[in-house]
Amino acid sequence: MMTVGITGRSGCGKSTVTACFLALGVPAADADQISREILQPGSPVLVQLADRFGSDILRDGVLDRRLLADRAFQTPEGKAALDAITHPAIIRRIHEAQAQARAAGSPLFLIDGAVLVGSALDGQWDKLVVVAAPYETSVERIVQRDGISPEMARRRLDAQLPESQLAARADILLHNDGTKEQLYRKAQALAARLLAEAKGGAGQTV
Repeated sequence: MMTVGITGRSGCGKSTVTACFLALGVPAADADQISREILQPGSPVLVQLADRFGSDILRDGVLDRRLLADRAFQTPEGKAALDAITHPAIIRRIHEAQAQARAAGSPLFLIDGAVLVGSALDGQWDKLVVVAAPYETSVERIVQRDGISPEMARRRLDAQLPESQLAARADILLHNDGTKEQLYRKAQALAARLLAEAKGGAGQTV
């Protein structure tokens, strides 16, 4: 089974690309969603976090995310401790989803995440797809999607890994410089080609 990572900066159109793979029946693990799920009430991760950062980060079993962030990001040691607790749980969930996909006979598996390169998930794929979009286009999409100001959208983008660094790691660079429909067609073609390659019928790499 081939595992493909898909990532990109905010507003790049990554969700549209992922939707194309899902429409073709490709099983996927959403790293961003999993990172939220492991912080839901009842998760054993919360117990570990409370032991490390103080029981008052939990209020009636619900995580006070702001208080956790204040403490975890106060020092490099705090950030490292947060990562040491949360990252293994995220990776374990992804490996479980991979095992289920493999057992079901799927030729292709997708790991979708905004932050894959440089994270604990780095290298958990056979191929990495990076979705790239012009800077100002991404700003416009973030403004429309999240209802924030262009200045805030630019700050969000500027805090992320530069597109050049992501592109340098990409096995496949998908340029989103047209309409949403054009991107969808590009993504459909890419998904079909990767599926064919994973099945051994492509005869060439993408």
